[in-house]
Amino acid sequence: MPVTNPHIQTLIKCIDLEEKEQVQRYSLDQQHTLKSLKAEGLALHPIIVTKKNFGYADYPEINFRLAFPPEANMFKDGAAIECFCAGEDPVKGVLLSLDGKTGEFRLFAPDFPDWIEDDGVGIKLAPDQRTTSIMKKVLDQLESRRELYGLFQSLHGDTTKEINQSYQSSVSLTFSNSRLNESQQLAVKAIVQNDDITIVHGPPGTGKTTTLIEAIHQLIKAGEKVLVSAPSNTAVDNIAKGLLVQGINILRVGNATKTDEGIFSHTPEGKLANSRQQKEIRELKIRAEEFRRMALKYKRSFGKAEREQRNLLFKEVKSIRADIKKLQAYNEDKLFTEADVILGTPIGLYDAAINNIKFNTLLIDEAGQCIEPLAWCIFLWPKNMCWQVTTSNSRLQC
Repeated sequence: MPVTNPHIQTLIKCIDLEEKEQVQRYSLDQQHTLKSLKAEGLALHPIIVTKKNFGYADYPEINFRLAFPPEANMFKDGAAIECFCAGEDPVKGVLLSLDGKTGEFRLFAPDFPDWIEDDGVGIKLAPDQRTTSIMKKVLDQLESRRELYGLFQSLHGDTTKEINQSYQSSVSLTFSNSRLNESQQLAVKAIVQNDDITIVHGPPGTGKTTTLIEAIHQLIKAGEKVLVSAPSNTAVDNIAKGLLVQGINILRVGNATKTDEGIFSHTPEGKLANSRQQKEIRELKIRAEEFRRMALKYKRSFGKAEREQRNLLFKEVKSIRADIKKLQAYNEDKLFTEADVILGTPIGLYDAAINNIKFNTLLIDEAGQCIEPLAWCIFLWPKNMCWQVTTSNSRLQC
């Protein structure tokens, strides 16, 4: 069903324009040579592979070094990349880290390319088409979700429906943070009592995040399960640290390599690191790697019998990895159920696939820095969710 709302159409058009611009800028063609991409800091070439392993979720991960520091560097941790080699199809991935002449990236592929250690391998920035496709998908679905579409229309002034902002300022709460001022206490009461949307607004340094942490504490005391997001990993980790001080059981989802060192033990990877289940997963990974090495003994040119044997070995590897993912999903589901608060960036939460969990309240910190389509990525979940949305923002435009 085509989108009819002009505001949604505009958002989708802007996403398409941004994606088109990225495709043109990062293309490796006659207009954009490898030399020019390197000069602009958009490509690192050649790279020298120093380590290969299968990381969390069993994606291939590569550590590398550069012979010389890059001329320029536009790479950031978490950036979408493509690994390339002349004459081969590029493989999409994500940059995990880059520090001087050493770095690490993950490939979105079932295995390492045969050419990964050949001469002339490099990585270049790529359009983040996965994020843009997610944003367009949720915007396409928005009009069919009556309750959410009503909220969208209200926020964009398409309807005269008023958002419920009523609350009782006289309601008594026992605050865990005794240093909250009167306006912060009123904001906490508004969040706890409101059933629609609450906007916490104030200049920088006025304690909006501190207020949200207290509100989350009060919601947990009332027996609620809370979802927390922010547009940056730093902002998510700041709230996570504040909640840990309160003794709240949290689960921080998303790319664990981008989380604060003190928060890692509260990620799925950190919580499962020394568990019995993780030991079982490690044993499965060792088996998969043994079969994979056996398969790779057959070179690119071989006969029919060798090809069949290689295919059987890779089939076994694929089967073991499927078992690993099932086991990880089962273990993570238990963590999601046990946590009082689940935190992550919008894409991190979307990737966690927690749309089967019922949350009472969603809170978004630094909402003014979050582009609107990303926010709808976490709004657009099951109807059994209570859509109380609290946004903390230092600007009125949210």
